[in-house]
Amino acid sequence: MTKPWFAVRRSGIHGTGAFATRRIPKDTWVIEYQGERISHDEADRRYDDDAMPEHHTFLFVLDATECIDASVGGNDARFINHSCAPNCEAVYVAEDREIWIVSTRAIAPGEELTYDYAYEIDGESADDARRQYPCRCGAPGCRGTIMRIAGV
Repeated sequence: MTKPWFAVRRSGIHGTGAFATRRIPKDTWVIEYQGERISHDEADRRYDDDAMPEHHTFLFVLDATECIDASVGGNDARFINHSCAPNCEAVYVAEDREIWIVSTRAIAPGEELTYDYAYEIDGESADDARRQYPCRCGAPGCRGTIMRIAGV
């Protein structure tokens, strides 16, 4: 049995995070993002941003018709937090319709695994995005939100 690349524990970024248990080389396919596959309409039904006191979901857009909801049948990939200076990226494997988290540089034991959630925003101001979708990564140049906003 292969030793896992990371362990889940309390994070200074947000809630629970994923921390390297050993050195992770650059370009390592760390874990597949798994969960229930649902329609975008079902995702909107389950997670109403306006009704939630804090935006918090385990949704990952798979394509134009489906999302992965890791809160149902998901694995520990759901605990990898956002950072504006990430050490991983999410890679879509079209032929298998999978999302994988892949290291973009070598990661030291104990370091938190992160990727840029790259949520896109339409029609909201940067101030609204920072308030509703704050980023707590602490990276130099942090944009203050997990959203990508034109001009920010």
